[in-house]
Amino acid sequence: MGYLKDFQTHIANHDYPSFLKLWEEYCSGDELEAEEVCEILRAVKSSDIAELFGRHVDRILPLWQKMPEDNLSREVLKLIIDIQTINSEALAELAYSYLKNRYSDQKYFNDKIRLIGLRGREKFQGAISNYELLSHMDKGKYVFHTGGWGAGEIVDVSLVREQLTLEFDYVPGRKELSFATAFKTLVPIPDDHFLALRFGNPDLLEKKAKEDAGEVIRMLLRDMGPKTAAEIKDELCDLVIPAAEWTRWWQNTRGKIKKDTMIETPESLREPFRLRKSELSHEERLQRVLENKPDANTLIQMVYTFLRDFPETLKNAEFKATLLGKMSEMLSFKEISPAQQLQIHFFLQDLNNAKELPAINELIQSFESIEKIIDSIEVLSFKKRVLVEARKLRADWKESFLDLLFKIGQAPLRDYILAELISAETDDELKKKFQDLYTHPARHPEAFMWYFQKLQTQKAIPFSDKQGKIRFFEGLLILLSQIENNPEQREMVKKIHALLSGDRFAIVRQMMAAGSAEDAKEFILLASKSHSLSDHDQKIFQSLAEVAHPSISKSRKKQESSSGSDEHIIWTTHEGYLKLQQRIQQIATVETIENAKEIEVARSHGDLRENAEFKAALEKRDRLQSELKMLSDQLNSARVFTKEDIITSEVGVGTVVECKNKSGKTIAYTLLGPWDADPEKNILSFQSKLAQALKGKKVGDTSPVQGDELTIISIRSYL
Repeated sequence: MGYLKDFQTHIANHDYPSFLKLWEEYCSGDELEAEEVCEILRAVKSSDIAELFGRHVDRILPLWQKMPEDNLSREVLKLIIDIQTINSEALAELAYSYLKNRYSDQKYFNDKIRLIGLRGREKFQGAISNYELLSHMDKGKYVFHTGGWGAGEIVDVSLVREQLTLEFDYVPGRKELSFATAFKTLVPIPDDHFLALRFGNPDLLEKKAKEDAGEVIRMLLRDMGPKTAAEIKDELCDLVIPAAEWTRWWQNTRGKIKKDTMIETPESLREPFRLRKSELSHEERLQRVLENKPDANTLIQMVYTFLRDFPETLKNAEFKATLLGKMSEMLSFKEISPAQQLQIHFFLQDLNNAKELPAINELIQSFESIEKIIDSIEVLSFKKRVLVEARKLRADWKESFLDLLFKIGQAPLRDYILAELISAETDDELKKKFQDLYTHPARHPEAFMWYFQKLQTQKAIPFSDKQGKIRFFEGLLILLSQIENNPEQREMVKKIHALLSGDRFAIVRQMMAAGSAEDAKEFILLASKSHSLSDHDQKIFQSLAEVAHPSISKSRKKQESSSGSDEHIIWTTHEGYLKLQQRIQQIATVETIENAKEIEVARSHGDLRENAEFKAALEKRDRLQSELKMLSDQLNSARVFTKEDIITSEVGVGTVVECKNKSGKTIAYTLLGPWDADPEKNILSFQSKLAQALKGKKVGDTSPVQGDELTIISIRSYL
């Protein structure tokens, strides 16, 4: 089809002179490629140059007459008559002879010839197509309306009135059309056409789709042409497959059609599925890919995916030998990396059904770092095999596994590493790792979420006791406050919100009940620092804490009744006060305006019920308004402390407290306001659990803190 692309380009550019010049060149050739000329004429027929071109389309007739008589040659003639506008005697005779040879024995043949304009021969554009439509017109037959009414069923036909009655897919009630209008807007469709089945017998089509999804997809592509996944959904979801069942049905169907030798599966979502003209075996598909000589990484990924999806192809001895040869050949390439060599040896081991391959052992032992080789491999199962082999062969596997535990990105690999470390009795090392994880959750957010969720269901792992779960729940709330303003962590924030609010705040309820009253207060405090938690969420935290610990409710009521109490004051430094003002200004002037624009853009996409962007923008507006109200209330209660406010005779707000633990290690804590807190620098909010434990203590006093005992050795002013 050497000319088709050029013709399509001229049509797209509305360049009729260039199109006509190319047509003259095309018609001066020696022979036609039937499929190509059909595609060209179809493209013209639906374009804005069709009427102009109608005076010249008949130039192809000398070449058409050389074509063998078959369906394609008949299609070409039909398209010529559809497009022509000269209504010449020669074309009229050609169309009449064609119809007489094929349909002269039909009932009402002469009446139909009159209706399509071939009796007077003055105007007969579309005569063959119109005759076939007339012959198709019968009760119970199906047509397609090109004006947007969808598929329709013919209810009644009258040759006398030259009129038919139909019921359509997308318009209510019965519609009456004259034959003249029908010729312009209707296309006949056979009884086994996808649209005919969908309109006339949707229950049967649904049954077919559930019994043999591949057959229905083949039918759709055959009758409707190439379709993307989204377009397939438009054709089937709700109309054939109920919307509630769609996701599961499509997931199963996607796997089946991927293996269908008649369906060409696209590489990306934007590309369409296509029906092949003939079957293409899985082996032939891979052979074609190999002929293009892809780079090593692409080839490894392709071969792995292929063997995973089509393991039965290895029963073909010839194909298996070819694959073995290709893999062995790749090992000789100079540019191949050690990681690629290792993966190829994995293939060779599997293809040869070998229990062990010396080359794999040598490579695993030669690597300087397991982490680097894992990072260089894209196939998840191969990453796992590297870990398994390293566990057997390397003396430093424990150190490597401990180092990889939080760095590795895939949860199944973390599960394997954790299981191996537990079985090797590395309890002390693991406890240190996980203690660091809940103390600094933002360093490894994905790993933190992975382990937090494991703690809810598994018992024989570190920190799965009550106190361990409490520490990790505190870490979860700290993580939320640290990442909620990071755009790159938007999905993680959503995940944490879903975890907290799921099953009517079940996990919050559990943690409030499991912890002490002091723990519950700490949870409330940490939740208050998360701006993405709404006022409603904060109230739920408070009420669940009060249900689990009634003393909290009594304390709160007592505080509320004592007006003027210092408990209402939120102490802060001058810098912290400015920081709060800047945040309020940022929300009120920048983020609120940006959010309003996001809402308008999302609204313009239409269909607000199914518009995820619109819903997300509204949720963001609620969070911003909630945060603005909370911060404004806090600003009204804020007080910047001065030198006179700081008392160094005991621990209080604005003091720097130097302490010594049981082992003699010295550590200093600074107690400031909630907006000045920085745990990384040991700057604590005076509202925090640790600060409250130290509050009021004097030099020489001791205080139990998180399983340790701190002795105060000095107190000085922060200012």
